[in-house]
Amino acid sequence: MNDPGGLVGFALWLIATIGEWGVGAFTVLETVFPPIPSEVVLPLAGYQGTLGKLSLPLLFIASTAGSYAGALILYGLGRALGLERSIRGLARLPLVDRDDFERAAAWFDRHGKAAVFFGRLVPGVRSLISLPAGASHMSLLLFSALTIAGSAIWNTLLIGLGAALGTQYQLVDRYSSVLNDLVYAAIAGCVILLVVRWVRRRRRASVI
Repeated sequence: MNDPGGLVGFALWLIATIGEWGVGAFTVLETVFPPIPSEVVLPLAGYQGTLGKLSLPLLFIASTAGSYAGALILYGLGRALGLERSIRGLARLPLVDRDDFERAAAWFDRHGKAAVFFGRLVPGVRSLISLPAGASHMSLLLFSALTIAGSAIWNTLLIGLGAALGTQYQLVDRYSSVLNDLVYAAIAGCVILLVVRWVRRRRRASVI
């Protein structure tokens, strides 16, 4: 069976080209820069695994290692600079808003150390929960154990979802055009989000 065309086909080609450790490097970026969606990349990588182009066990190891490395960067930043200074700096990134970090901090305040594990399973929180954990000077050993465990579960679910889809070749062929439309819509949504957040920042700056 041929890979679907369009953006989905390009994404599949790119994932197969960069290999398992390339996907792992992607999860580092996805953890540090939340708008990059692991929910799209990891299932596609799992699908490539069913085609024999990537190793599913190595995908699991590389993606979990990448997730932990990215989380460790945010943990270290929060520990070194404190929560407020870290948020102030990171909120300047494109497609990232201060509200995202404050939501993760509130989640950590409500759930304590368990938030590091369960937060890895919650989109919108999972990438940023490491920042308040570092700012609170949570034990690095405990943080590492909870982060690796939560990341392993999340990545296994997404890679497994893609692998399960890969066994249904007829569905991939039939819905490849729909997948392409969804990717185009996601890109358009990201652009709209970028513009909206840019406008919000300008309005806040003008008020101040």
